[in-house]
Amino acid sequence: MTQISKDIFSIGVNDHTITLFESQFPVPQGMAYNSYIIMDEKIAVADTVAKDFAGEWLGKLDAALAGRKPDYLIVHHMEPDHSANIGAFLDRYPEAQLVTSAAALTMTKQFFGRDFSARTKIVREGDTLPLGRHTLSFIAAPMVHWPEVIMSYDSADGVLFSADAFGTFGANDVPREKPWADEARRFYTGIVGKFGVQVQAVLKKAAALDIRTICSTHGPVLNGELQQYISLYGKWASYTPESDDVLIAYTSVYGHTEEAVRRLADKLHASGKGCCVMNLALCDMAEAVSQAFRCAKLVLATTTYNMGIFPFMDTFLHKLEERNFCRRSVGLIENGTWAPLAAKVMREKLGACKEMRILEPVVTIKSALNDASEAQLEQLAAAL
Repeated sequence: MTQISKDIFSIGVNDHTITLFESQFPVPQGMAYNSYIIMDEKIAVADTVAKDFAGEWLGKLDAALAGRKPDYLIVHHMEPDHSANIGAFLDRYPEAQLVTSAAALTMTKQFFGRDFSARTKIVREGDTLPLGRHTLSFIAAPMVHWPEVIMSYDSADGVLFSADAFGTFGANDVPREKPWADEARRFYTGIVGKFGVQVQAVLKKAAALDIRTICSTHGPVLNGELQQYISLYGKWASYTPESDDVLIAYTSVYGHTEEAVRRLADKLHASGKGCCVMNLALCDMAEAVSQAFRCAKLVLATTTYNMGIFPFMDTFLHKLEERNFCRRSVGLIENGTWAPLAAKVMREKLGACKEMRILEPVVTIKSALNDASEAQLEQLAAAL
């Protein structure tokens, strides 16, 4: 149990058994499933944890309660890593009430096959929940990143319970290998990235609040200089680059396309341009998407494959498109021994992304670099 303020404590758990979050995102440092408790005249618990950690969580909850009984369980988000123990909580504490959105109540019936209506207090935008010294006000946050999501704000201590927003990958009980921004960006772009408009709407609401602490359902509690976190979220939600760097994302079968990528990267580095190179066949695809959001410019380099493009590049472009990726300058490098088509296909796929500027020239390699394609690389480096 970790104290957040005089009356607010974290009672979440850490998962070091998981390897892929949501069966797709690598999490070498595990995951945190955060839950919180507000100890006041009335006691409110914020969210539960994943099903496999029910015993650990209920033990922490009992210890925090120290013989008292909770009055409310607030469900901010219904994904099972946060809601799996709603039934167990209500069975254990028969006088407690569920506090959540109407959409979330519908989802409880779907997940549990039980009707909790008689024990549920439905809250909407602007509703409040008095606890004593603390009063929670509720903020509707639909599609951040599910339709039922609510956030709550404690005016007494300036604490925002933000559901998955501001969350990161990684457990809380080990030193983090990467800065908060890197794992939060990978989490945001992988999971929330499609819903930038909705995130911006919630950030606008939050701007009117005196927030001194952010308690997400994943990752560390944030306090201190919060503007750095809020500013980054604003950039991600508005698809604004953090840096003028170039991401070169590539696939290569026999090394010739990779050689072109390396030479382009050398030219950019020599000119003082920041550059990140990622082999889409080997890297974490979520990290590649994250870097695309971070960088102002993007180079896509791939081979013609089955009259299309190499599968990993196809996947990468699909992931960008489904996240509404937009407003970038893009260089294209294609390779093909007898009929280079990769640039044409990539242009078509980028057509679904708004305000994308294709830089000239397109570099066309026929099997291996030659004087003509070397000259095109030089021109592309200058354009970047």
